[in-house]
Amino acid sequence: MYTPRPEDRFTFGMWTYSNPGRDPFGDPVRPLPDVDFHIQAAHKLASLGAYGVNLHDNDLVPIDATPAQRDAIVQRYRAGLADAGMVVPMATTNLFSHPVFKDGAFTAADPRVRAFALQKAMLGIDLGVALGAETYVFWGGREGAEVDAGKDLVDSVKRYRDAFNFLIAYVKDLGYRVRFALEAKPNEPRGHIFLPTTGAMLGFIQTLDDPDMVGVNPEVAHETMAGLNFPHAVAQAIDAGKLFHIDLNDQESGRFDQDLRFGSVNLKMAFFLVKLLEDEGYSGPRHFDAHAYRTEDRNGVWDFCAGCMRSYLIFKDKVARFNADAEIQALIAALGADPEGLNALSAYSPANRNALRSRVFDIEAIGAEGRGLERLDQLTVEVILGVR
Repeated sequence: MYTPRPEDRFTFGMWTYSNPGRDPFGDPVRPLPDVDFHIQAAHKLASLGAYGVNLHDNDLVPIDATPAQRDAIVQRYRAGLADAGMVVPMATTNLFSHPVFKDGAFTAADPRVRAFALQKAMLGIDLGVALGAETYVFWGGREGAEVDAGKDLVDSVKRYRDAFNFLIAYVKDLGYRVRFALEAKPNEPRGHIFLPTTGAMLGFIQTLDDPDMVGVNPEVAHETMAGLNFPHAVAQAIDAGKLFHIDLNDQESGRFDQDLRFGSVNLKMAFFLVKLLEDEGYSGPRHFDAHAYRTEDRNGVWDFCAGCMRSYLIFKDKVARFNADAEIQALIAALGADPEGLNALSAYSPANRNALRSRVFDIEAIGAEGRGLERLDQLTVEVILGVR
């Protein structure tokens, strides 16, 4: 029941399984990857039941590679992927690691940096499309500021918009079949990152030249860092028709970006996130943007990958049990019961307007009624813990 299969559409970023365990206070504890390792990793992930691998441009091709070197690497990797039976559903561009991006990429004050960022993004899109990616993610890790005096904030938003409008036109001009997904984060590595939440991204998307081809890629850790409710953000994206991709991991609120194994910290959050995705029929990849603990060698990395997928499937099973539980569903139905037919008045019309204006509500009686949420929450916990 909990064995992953390709049809589950579980994917991992190259940067996840190849994370060397470096942190701000310690050197790498695992070897740095090369192309051969990425090919071996594709086979290993396939044997674990994964569907695909996602990548930044420089996860595969060094930033200083010549065009000939790039083509040779891509050819080798594409052949390795095909042999492993794996795909690349999503790709992205690293616009944050190199020193040139220390003060931003698309929003940098320096026009040379903005121009190079566009060039790098175009080449990254080319690479992603060549490997079969249908979604291209943009995370603005350096698009922000510690010193607000160093940037005109309104101009920064305009530059962001100009960059995406340029890349939208680029994709259309070349006939690429790819959509963009924007990923929000409140801080780190910048002290403050522009468009810090999924809601901010959804608002920004509507200002673009072609909002229909741009959605969001929300990440568990990024919303949780700010103390926000991640399933709420995902629900808003689903309601807007903008959940193009999703990054699954786990995170303790108020910490640095931990990228923990999915389901390893916030069990209730993970349960309701899986419930939301499954109940709403989300058909995109379930992408794990996380990494193994620094304590692990490469064998531990594969335990981490297997654990992410297994935990998702366990929560999926718990969701099915929750949805089939007669007492739970009766409690939920009672919460929304409408014996007086008031739901029919929610669509505006002159008749509904007049009916609502003249309606007498016994708000004291309504306010005194219990809602039964204690019982419902306890039953939910019991389902998650496996005792119901």
